[in-house]
Amino acid sequence: MQEKKYKVYNLRNFKTIPQLSNLSQDDIEAIEVVGHVLPFKANNYVVDELINWKNVPEDPIFTLTFPRREMISKTNYQNVLFMLQNNTADDEFKAEVNKIRMRLNPNPAGQAQNVPMLGKIKLHGVQHKYRETVLFFPSQGQTCHAYCTFCFRWPQFTGINELKFGMKEADLLHRYLLQHKKVTDVLFTGGDPMTATAKILASYIEPLLTKEFDHIRTIRIGSKSLAYWPYRYLTDKDADEVIGLFEKVVKAGKHLAFQAHFNHPVELSTDAVKQAIERIKNTGAEIRAQSPLLRKINNHPAIWAEMWQKQVELGCVPYYMFVARDTGSKAFFEVPLERAWDIYRKAYASVSGVARTVRGPSMSAHPGKIHIVGIADVKGEKVFVLRFLQCRNPNLVGIPFFAKYDPKATWFDQLEPAFGEKEFFFEKDDLLGNADRDNDFLWE
Repeated sequence: MQEKKYKVYNLRNFKTIPQLSNLSQDDIEAIEVVGHVLPFKANNYVVDELINWKNVPEDPIFTLTFPRREMISKTNYQNVLFMLQNNTADDEFKAEVNKIRMRLNPNPAGQAQNVPMLGKIKLHGVQHKYRETVLFFPSQGQTCHAYCTFCFRWPQFTGINELKFGMKEADLLHRYLLQHKKVTDVLFTGGDPMTATAKILASYIEPLLTKEFDHIRTIRIGSKSLAYWPYRYLTDKDADEVIGLFEKVVKAGKHLAFQAHFNHPVELSTDAVKQAIERIKNTGAEIRAQSPLLRKINNHPAIWAEMWQKQVELGCVPYYMFVARDTGSKAFFEVPLERAWDIYRKAYASVSGVARTVRGPSMSAHPGKIHIVGIADVKGEKVFVLRFLQCRNPNLVGIPFFAKYDPKATWFDQLEPAFGEKEFFFEKDDLLGNADRDNDFLWE
């Protein structure tokens, strides 16, 4: 395959995209205004091969990557537009925009509280929320091939240093893992770690393949690259080195789980993504596919059923349906929890057993991953039935609990305990064990 040249579009040059002639001036204005608050970046693969420009601005991939007016409030939109039109000084403009960003819940689910210590050193590029899994944010992978407009890690790309996770010190990661032998999985995340070079990735991963890290059984890579730049595994200059690194992980006896983000079936439709999937799978890696449920993108059972079926046909494992996190542009994308469960149930019922590996709808909330099991009448009260798929306290995983039925609720924090209870069961007697404070993990 001929090398595919990579071209980036951002606020500086997006007006050079020829297909923008399909947009109104209001739509173009919205890209510029909202793009100054929520990060904007696209590339030529997304623009030329994924977006149906005859259907903009309603095209799902366009909406996934190009900011739209409704993604921020009317007040915030008008404030930013006013400053742009009046050539507000850079320092003042940046300060006002950052105030808006700070009101958008930039680090949801207590992410900042998951950052552990190594002695007296705070590991700003590590999160350790669950006993078995450590997340690592290599600083060289704190960007993406294109930015999703729903992304819950949008602060990584805003230039506000105190909101970022990331570090270069591989030695600190490795020392931390040696002190925590109950950790079995290391998840490289971002941003997108697959924007880093193969050489940099190897510096973090290869030491984990040695005997002293026998307790690390799974290397996970969380990446949107298959959807937004599959040429990373086909024609990029170090594509063969990346594939070789994956092979090395598998040959060392580790499980390599590539956690791919596919939000719509279109992202699985090109020859490039099909070839990239095949190449990764040939290394012995397993590809697991996940996505949030997003209004205007995939909020219909038929879309999910089609996506899961395509994933199975291409050799991927349907993994998670998430509820969009309560941050950034959530108001634009959110779906009521009742509707989320109904979409999942109907999609799940319309595929065969081989696609029913998927779990959801799941909310990655402060206490853990909360699974919406369903809606039921219990003791004459209509309730949400919930359980933890993962939790800060692993002893609580799988225990059913109940919340009052609320047809308008879109996130866990909007739910109240059922049956007249004042607290959910895990809040009583501090069953989370303050596991998220002072690195005093209950499960250590």
